Amino acid sequence: MYKSRFLLLLLLGVTILPSVYAQDTTKIDKEFTLETTMLGYFFKNGTRNPTLKVKKGSRVRINIVNGEVMTHDIALEKLGIKSGTVSEKGSKSSITFVADKNDTYYCTVPGHRAAGMVGKLEVVEGEIIEKIVVGKLPMKNGKPLNLNFETGDLRDWTATGDAFASPLINTDPSPIHDKDMTIGFEGKNFLSSGGTVNYKLTGTLTSVPFAVTQPYASFMVSGGALQDTRVEIVLADTKKVIFQSTGQGRANLQPVVVDLRKYLNKNIFVRIIDKETGISQIPYISDDKLAHINFDNFLFYPSRPDFQNELFQKDIIVLPPLDPVINAGLSGVEAAKAMIPPKGFKITLAAAEPDIVRPIAFTIDWRGRLWVVEGHTYPVPAPEGQGRDRILIFEDTNGDGTLDSRKVFIEGLNLVSGIEVGMGGVWVGAAPYLLFIPTDFTTDKPTGEPQKLLDGWGTQDTHETLNSLRWGPDGWLYGTHGVFTHSKVGKPGTPDDQRIKLNASVWRYHPMKHIFELFAEGTSNPWGLDFNDYGHAFITACVIPHLYHMIQGGRYVRQGGKHFNPYIYDDIKTIADHAHYLGDRGPHAGNFRSAAAGGGHAHAGAMIYLGGNNWPKEYRNNIFMNNINGARLNIDELTREGSGYVGKHKKDFMPMNDSWSQWLNFKYDPSGSVFAIDWYDKNQCHSSNPDVHDKTMGRIFKISYETDKWVQADLRKATDLELVNYQLNPNEWYVRQARTILQERGGNKQVHDALKVILNTNPDISRKLRALWTLYVTNGLSEKELIDLLSNQSEYIRSWAIQFLAENNTVSADALKQFGTMAKTDKSALVRLYLASAMQRIEPNKRWEVVEALAQKTEDIADHNLPLMIWYAAEPLADVDAKRAIQMAEKSPIPKFLEYMKKRTGNNSTTDSGNHNHNH
Repeated sequence: MYKSRFLLLLLLGVTILPSVYAQDTTKIDKEFTLETTMLGYFFKNGTRNPTLKVKKGSRVRINIVNGEVMTHDIALEKLGIKSGTVSEKGSKSSITFVADKNDTYYCTVPGHRAAGMVGKLEVVEGEIIEKIVVGKLPMKNGKPLNLNFETGDLRDWTATGDAFASPLINTDPSPIHDKDMTIGFEGKNFLSSGGTVNYKLTGTLTSVPFAVTQPYASFMVSGGALQDTRVEIVLADTKKVIFQSTGQGRANLQPVVVDLRKYLNKNIFVRIIDKETGISQIPYISDDKLAHINFDNFLFYPSRPDFQNELFQKDIIVLPPLDPVINAGLSGVEAAKAMIPPKGFKITLAAAEPDIVRPIAFTIDWRGRLWVVEGHTYPVPAPEGQGRDRILIFEDTNGDGTLDSRKVFIEGLNLVSGIEVGMGGVWVGAAPYLLFIPTDFTTDKPTGEPQKLLDGWGTQDTHETLNSLRWGPDGWLYGTHGVFTHSKVGKPGTPDDQRIKLNASVWRYHPMKHIFELFAEGTSNPWGLDFNDYGHAFITACVIPHLYHMIQGGRYVRQGGKHFNPYIYDDIKTIADHAHYLGDRGPHAGNFRSAAAGGGHAHAGAMIYLGGNNWPKEYRNNIFMNNINGARLNIDELTREGSGYVGKHKKDFMPMNDSWSQWLNFKYDPSGSVFAIDWYDKNQCHSSNPDVHDKTMGRIFKISYETDKWVQADLRKATDLELVNYQLNPNEWYVRQARTILQERGGNKQVHDALKVILNTNPDISRKLRALWTLYVTNGLSEKELIDLLSNQSEYIRSWAIQFLAENNTVSADALKQFGTMAKTDKSALVRLYLASAMQRIEPNKRWEVVEALAQKTEDIADHNLPLMIWYAAEPLADVDAKRAIQMAEKSPIPKFLEYMKKRTGNNSTTDSGNHNHNH
């Protein structure tokens, strides 16, 4: 019964498009046309990555038509030919060749082949004969059942709901499907639960039970690849579902084969389910019109049928149901009430529009006040001098959780995306500048115009500019930067060839030495950075995996583009043991359908909670991040493993229950409570069109635990020794604020002596580290003292001593000798990680002893970080002494180390990452 239909579908699959290719008069013996999407190459009959059978010696053309707004092409692996690229939906290209031997066709765009854009070209001798497939309708009481709807009605079926009230269609194109869709049904009728016109309808259609009389069956199905649009085969006596299939997100019907050998002579029934409305709860995401199911022609077969366009279950990537988000567009008061924090916690609306609008960045000062940036200029930079951004100072003066004091610090800034305070002023990321605003903190007024410390920050993608400014434990100002904005940073007037190129990265700037450098490179669009109890940096990211332990000198997996150094060869991956989205279609497809996993791929903010002892212990040193698409706070637990960490999934802290919620960052205050800024907007995705973003709303919320007590503080009034004692406080807010103030004051012998008592006698390693960091930023440690710390019993102290000894991009002979000994004998993988990092900062010809020793460590073969960090330190040695570098690599047990070194010694050309195409 399929014969005529499949021959027609085959012809459709090899349609020639003379209007497109008329200019080429070359005789073509066989022509194929494939639609290209990230899901694969498709014939018009729905076959995914079809095997293209051609006669040996025939002249073949393969045309591709782009099915989406994405860059694709088609290439033959053995023949080595490639089509032009197609980027716009509907754009076309082709390859033409003479068939000689079997080959593989695939998309050459990085990552697309791995995503499934690959198929086979089969070259055959002789004629190509297509099989004819014939099946038989199931019988009951001596009559064929109406499982192909050729009766024109629903006899032998029972319907519930609205979707199957008028489900039979007898024309193609179908009146309830988009006009460009081909259904390809068999016989006179097919069934649809609403098509693309009535996709919102839901319901169930159940057949009468019937006996399994043959070992195989098939049915035709199409529609959404959605969990709640499916066909089920059910055992009649137990109601057990023994087989199910969705469509694959296309309209054309395809046969699905069911193996029923285990169920011969048992009774089964067919159930067709559509519980999916397709209605998007996100205002800027269109409804899913494929939220329906099409069905036709259930048949039995004595042996397994072979269909040219069979729909295989492995080719279907099924999405779960849409997440229920019950609210949108709430007032600030209503939004706070809608959130469901854990037991013992409460949410307070601290401020809302019109007092705060479009809060894009904030920090908390030494008095517990919030300095908040209103990003009115985003997403389009204003002409120089015409910016509209401003910085507001908020304060809760009476402890009721409301920010009742509000003042304007400065106005007229342009495209601000990051802020930090301290060290004599306010530090502002406002591409193309890093600004410093000198400030009188007694009056909270600028004492001069903003100073342009650095320029050259890119604005190509204005939601990936410099952001997440934060003081590091080493006294540097840290920040992050996105992958699709390309910056060349230097002090104003720096020649182009002396600037530092960056895109995806963590960077840092020293507030006194005025030195700028890259700390680590890679990831995607990080918009969150924090440090744990041991001073280790972590960021949260979007689109690619979401969590990274950022190591000085590390190179991390990139969302797009190449590493600036062409000899990287491989990069460090996420530490997360999970993703926050479901499904295999990629992170974007998991948005709004992944509440069970954490809500989606887009993350903003990073807070490692160190806010004291009031909150339950389970939260300390865990990293919080906001899941924008999921409207919820995720938590990952950071667990030491080897030289680094594993990020383990924990139960989400809190759902906001509001699809407009967009918390961008959150920080704890002197009471241990957490403030969060909410860029409240129905549009959750970046757009360069300012009209798609709301310009009137914004929120600040406060999360507090039942034992939190309001604190009024002003650490700038503290004495030096009081600031030293704050290094012992269980709330890291006091620790960091006190350290920054002491760094600004410069330190003295009294301060240094008191800090050394903590370093030498305190039993808690985190307190020792705090003392060490504060000693370093106040210039309280000599080189000899740092070298002495290399033999400290704590791996954390030894590690930080290594970093501090290499901070100036040079290491003394005494320190280097000790490094060499440690590389051979130190039992800590963390220490070896810091050694590999430090080696990247010194001249290559001084690295040999340390790198050679590190490269021999069999215990580090499977470490998450060390094999690559050692490689990054080793690769320049190829230019110093290629023979010695190869000999070192030959002795190394590290996988691929020798392969990389051979590649490196044979290729000394240079490239850079340049500008990269950008698709979100």
